[in-house]
Amino acid sequence: MNRQFPVFTTENECQDCYRCVRYCFTKAIRIVNARAQVIPELCVSCGECVRVCPAHAKKIRSDLARLNQFLAQGERVFASVAPSFPGYFPGISIRKLAGALKALGFSGTSETALGAQAVSSATGEFLAKSGNGVYVSSACPAAVEYVRKYLPQWSKNIVPLDSPVLCHCKMLRREFGDSIRTVFIGPCAAKKNEADEHPSVLNLAITFPSLEKLMAARGIRFEDVEEEDPVLGEAEEGRLYSLEGGMNDTLRDTVRKELSDVRFMAVSGLERLATFLPAKGPQAVSESKIFLEALACRNGCVSGPVMEAGSASAEVVSVTDRMSARRSSLGRPVLVDIRRNYAPQMVEVSEPAEEEIRKVLLSVGKFSREDEVNCGACGYDSCREFAKALLSGKAEAPMCHTYLRKNFERTSNALIRYIPAGVVLVNELLQIVESNRHFAELLDEETLEIFNTLGNLDSIPVSNLLPFWDLFESVLENGGEIEKFNQPLGRKIVNVSVFSIAPGKTAGAVIQDVTKTELQREQIAAKAKEVIRKNVLTVQQVARLFGEHIAETEILLEEIAGTYFGKREE
Repeated sequence: MNRQFPVFTTENECQDCYRCVRYCFTKAIRIVNARAQVIPELCVSCGECVRVCPAHAKKIRSDLARLNQFLAQGERVFASVAPSFPGYFPGISIRKLAGALKALGFSGTSETALGAQAVSSATGEFLAKSGNGVYVSSACPAAVEYVRKYLPQWSKNIVPLDSPVLCHCKMLRREFGDSIRTVFIGPCAAKKNEADEHPSVLNLAITFPSLEKLMAARGIRFEDVEEEDPVLGEAEEGRLYSLEGGMNDTLRDTVRKELSDVRFMAVSGLERLATFLPAKGPQAVSESKIFLEALACRNGCVSGPVMEAGSASAEVVSVTDRMSARRSSLGRPVLVDIRRNYAPQMVEVSEPAEEEIRKVLLSVGKFSREDEVNCGACGYDSCREFAKALLSGKAEAPMCHTYLRKNFERTSNALIRYIPAGVVLVNELLQIVESNRHFAELLDEETLEIFNTLGNLDSIPVSNLLPFWDLFESVLENGGEIEKFNQPLGRKIVNVSVFSIAPGKTAGAVIQDVTKTELQREQIAAKAKEVIRKNVLTVQQVARLFGEHIAETEILLEEIAGTYFGKREE
């Protein structure tokens, strides 16, 4: 069945910060449309990207649906609980965990540490019979996967034994039959790969947060459940496996001398592992016998990708130490067959030609060695590595901050330069940080001369140039936008729009010269007033003349009427 890879990105939550690229040692991340995607064939499922993602866009596959299906069907499900549980569930004993899991429907709970003890015993036997060389532990599936993919020359030096969880699941099946379902519960993403690759041994792997989520959904609380005895008995020194150097502690024995010639080393973190194992291969070490406890997570499993901050503190180490017996695993019986060989799974990485690298560097503005600033903002250690990522389709040009900034500067400078209005930007000190020539032209001849000479007016206090500088002060303090019309500026009249760019840090303004427009309006208004005045005078004259004419007509008519009526009376 083709399932989703154990580690993936929820793309709509990805904030294109490239933090996952920076922290992914194998660079198993591809950026597409500014969103990060995990590349399964390159990934070792260490989960570091999950741990560092600030937006929580990186996820570990849940698998709770399949677990719920097992439980709903009434199957006999047994839990293999990782020894790091005290770091995630402080104060909770394995017996309390067993009680909670029984309430969920599990048939039994056991400790992965029991498998660890058996693996340590078998590892001791293997080392006692081996000659000089470096031998890499098989305990951490992510570290083993890294060696097989990226240091394939060291694959044959992995101790040919199962991991503790596979060993433990075989122990459970030996005790309860092959028809049971086995589920690992811990802090690890790489265990899901083991479950996918060995489904007949380990059916499922879920994380501590997934268990917490399932308990919450079922309304089960630790304080409400009865303690249960773990099956196969409680573990002892195997609980130290969760700590860096813990496996080595289980291999030391002051009484037995079989391993007295072995130098025990512990390396946690893939970058440290890559540094420790010489690229030229095992032949570089032939005069010593070295056992390397290799862990993908720094500080060990207690710092796994889902663990909370402080899970690797001295307090957690102390609790784990108190829970663990002070004894060696050497000589413990190994009741199941855990032999296994590790073949290389080399990742093919093609090296581009120098001409191709140079061409890509030119496309992102790297014209010389000085331009290759190697700032690491893109997530790659150098500009050349970034260029290789571009060629392989794992990166996009905008990931380069210097390229992006220069493009932005060119675009913004062009916009500011060609906007047909005065543009000025000021900082929180009310000093000019950017302006165009149109702005200088709005001011006096002296300011224009300074701009023509220097190409800018940077650092000049805006209060020295504009009478309405207090508008900038107000916007910087309160945000928003202020518009003012018909403001006097020397002999000019301007419209001003001041707006916030970076709250409290930067404000900008667009200043439009409306002097000609206003003068035209005044001239039109004056002409209109003159026409009105003349019209009023004309009307007044007409009215006066008309009034005089009416009066004269009235007198004349009265005279005529009086004469007419006088004759009739005679």
